[in-house]
Amino acid sequence: MGGVISYAAGSKKSSYLLGDGDDGDKNGDKIDWLDLPCPVKYEEIQREALVSLKPELFEGLRFDFTKPLSQKFSLSHSVFMGSVEVPAQSPQTIKVSASHYEFGANLIDNRMMLIGRILTDGRMTARLKYDLTENFTVKVNAQLTNEPHFSQGMFHFDYKGKDYQAQVQLGNNAFYGLNYIQSVTPTLALGGEAFWLGHQRKSGVGFAARYNTDKVIATGQIASTGMVSLTYVQRVSEKVSLASDFMYNWMSKEATTSVGYDYLLRTCRLRGRFDTNGCVAAYLEERLNVGVNFLLSAEIDHWKKDYKFGFGMTVGE
Repeated sequence: MGGVISYAAGSKKSSYLLGDGDDGDKNGDKIDWLDLPCPVKYEEIQREALVSLKPELFEGLRFDFTKPLSQKFSLSHSVFMGSVEVPAQSPQTIKVSASHYEFGANLIDNRMMLIGRILTDGRMTARLKYDLTENFTVKVNAQLTNEPHFSQGMFHFDYKGKDYQAQVQLGNNAFYGLNYIQSVTPTLALGGEAFWLGHQRKSGVGFAARYNTDKVIATGQIASTGMVSLTYVQRVSEKVSLASDFMYNWMSKEATTSVGYDYLLRTCRLRGRFDTNGCVAAYLEERLNVGVNFLLSAEIDHWKKDYKFGFGMTVGE
């Protein structure tokens, strides 16, 4: 594979001409290494795979209503009736009946997003995102509960560079985090992260890679906590994509693999997955009218003999 390095006179920019390499296009166009694309955020490198592999499954009845009061302000109402799983030491799944009403307020403009939620069980959540500049963003996530030691707060400081993104995290329990991701070629980005949890005196580091083309997205992550994660997404067409992932914990020697799909039809969207733990799931969003969607959710765990089914409706954009 031949290559020629050329430098423009009177300029610091350089370009690399690839005759038959993967980073060059089919016509062998020059690549400006000082003008690489900005990668996605480190915490979002698996977002395309998660769309297919982690749909918002639920069990029972769900109804969501959003009422716009102005171009920037809206109110939301959500009702849920069903069952939720509770942690148990036995392998058998334990479920309890649950229902709640959630009231929310949303304020969104060009530079700021403020979202608040309050539930009948006493929980209250708030999210704030504010763009100080085109490159610097501050985000705040908070959750208050009636139970002691379960309230949480987290600050995110995001900086978006020309070909990189960086984030600093500060949270309760003396949590400190830092991550960084950098484009090294037009299709490949590399990054890393580190965290310190002072309350438990635990720390960890991780590394990640993301390969992205028009048809393929592949990611890999490894962390000192013992987790290894690999994902692969294949865009079959504009409406169909397939995804798979592999999770391995070298400390517990446990591994899981799942395969999912995302199929976009004219009036509906169908997503689903199945994994090596014996779980099969599907999630359907049917557009009945403008701003009105019907939801169907189903999940079967063959090994645990656990079956979940839910249906719902969302009204409002």
